[in-house]
Amino acid sequence: MIQTTFLMLSRRTESPWFGWPYEAAFERAGIDLFYIPEGIPADSDIDALLALCPQRPSLIIRPECTRFPLPPGLTRVDIPTAAENEDVYAYTGRRISWSMLFDYPLLYHAGFAEQFRAAGHPRPIEMPQALKQGLFPGGEKGREFEVGWIGQMEGPLYSIRRIILPELARQFVMNDWQRRHTQAEMVEVYSRSKVVVNVGRDDYPQDANRRVFEAMGAGAMLLVHLPTELTEMGLVEGVHFVGYRDAADLVPCVRKYLQNETARRAIAEAGRAEVLRNHTYDARANKLLQALRRDSGRLWAPARNWPEHRVRLTYLDYYAANGPLNSAQREWPRVARQSMSGAVRGAALIAGAWSRRWR
Repeated sequence: MIQTTFLMLSRRTESPWFGWPYEAAFERAGIDLFYIPEGIPADSDIDALLALCPQRPSLIIRPECTRFPLPPGLTRVDIPTAAENEDVYAYTGRRISWSMLFDYPLLYHAGFAEQFRAAGHPRPIEMPQALKQGLFPGGEKGREFEVGWIGQMEGPLYSIRRIILPELARQFVMNDWQRRHTQAEMVEVYSRSKVVVNVGRDDYPQDANRRVFEAMGAGAMLLVHLPTELTEMGLVEGVHFVGYRDAADLVPCVRKYLQNETARRAIAEAGRAEVLRNHTYDARANKLLQALRRDSGRLWAPARNWPEHRVRLTYLDYYAANGPLNSAQREWPRVARQSMSGAVRGAALIAGAWSRRWR
């Protein structure tokens, strides 16, 4: 078992409410995760952060869910770096640009690695959402919910959900789908559901979010909109899950499989077995660890070979897009001293960021 440290470029308190999904998976693999301590200045560079580590890390990871500014110096440090890209379908071009600062872009959605490679990054790694190991211990419960649903309903990205869910509730026995659920409540609901319907975001309906893996891991039959990212991960429609193409088909499809328990259970059991075998966060983490072992410390980030002003402009772009505008403004004169075109581009990025904030 590997005994090593990963430096996390975030504070532990900044993890999402459901926790960083890879934390337990890496710890089970013998990885110590070192987070930035509270109180460390936000403008600390990478050397200052490395000095805090109890031992030299073998990987530096930038989680997406963090407010800690991207530390300067990443392209100079002789340690591999990785950056999460959760909603990689949004602002893909800018994400590709930022990924050049890192040795391993970690992509949370299938089908995007080729775009990163085509743009010049040699080492993107697809690590889609998955199932937390041990979340569903097994053992069949009574499945009194004909349809289970857990998910966000508010906001402009979920209008399709607000149309579909009331109709399902009129037709079938469901859980209390209108409220938010804790993780423990999600486990209970999915374990007691015959069918779980997953409806992606309006702007990316093919999304295979973590709920699809939790539904299959719970032994419910998953019903999702087609096309879906699941097929790009090797899962087969009609074998591991069921798909629909039009909202009008949803109610008849649910009713069909509620009336055919043999078919529903066969698909649910096949989906659960496939997810437990190949689609846990432990399996995804092992994919990254295998890449690190194969590469033996090799550094892949294209920006390691860029001129300084181009690296700084990419930092400026990252800061302007992700919030710390004071960091972007500090970066601008350093860019301007070395590149007139970079100065113009940087000024436009900062102006755009301020405009969005004022709106």
